[in-house]
Amino acid sequence: MGDVFWGAPESRAVWEVLPRPVLEAVAGVDARRLEVERARVAPHLRERITRPVYSVADRFASWERLVGRMATGRPGGDDFYPISAYGNDLDSRDSLDEVMDALPAAAREGALGTLLAALDSRFDAASVPDPEGSLRPRVRPTKDHTQLPDRWRRKPLRTPWDDRATIRDAAHVSGEDMWEAAKRRSGGTPWGAPLGET
Repeated sequence: MGDVFWGAPESRAVWEVLPRPVLEAVAGVDARRLEVERARVAPHLRERITRPVYSVADRFASWERLVGRMATGRPGGDDFYPISAYGNDLDSRDSLDEVMDALPAAAREGALGTLLAALDSRFDAASVPDPEGSLRPRVRPTKDHTQLPDRWRRKPLRTPWDDRATIRDAAHVSGEDMWEAAKRRSGGTPWGAPLGET
């Protein structure tokens, strides 16, 4: 299995000290998410999916990686980060609100809540209001825009993607390249189980 916390050392550090009741509550959220993800694939693939792609840990790590990218204006490591990934990361962050509401007070008021507040604060510091919605043509939320948090009405001070490279690379990144990048992150296949294992 791939390292969920690649490029997210703060999330890794928090996960290492979470108390058992919080970890059990997180596992419950992840179990429900796994069933949602399994329901979206063909029956013969369901049992091969052993952990949710969008686990709670992955959502925290993704948010931390985005905040890091925004602080530097460059993607972390050698991974391809198109502007569409920015919208996905914002959607993932939105889901953390629902996750945190489903977790016990010990999670919301403890290390997870503290981490999320710190990452949100760094996001705000690395972005500015965008009342014109300049990113809207390319960054589209999956929910109604009037119901979205303010982060959707902000834009990065330093974009975590290179517009010229994104357009150029998107035309040259093959499906095979994207498949290999997804396998590298997951440690096997994009849906979690290493190839050849059931």
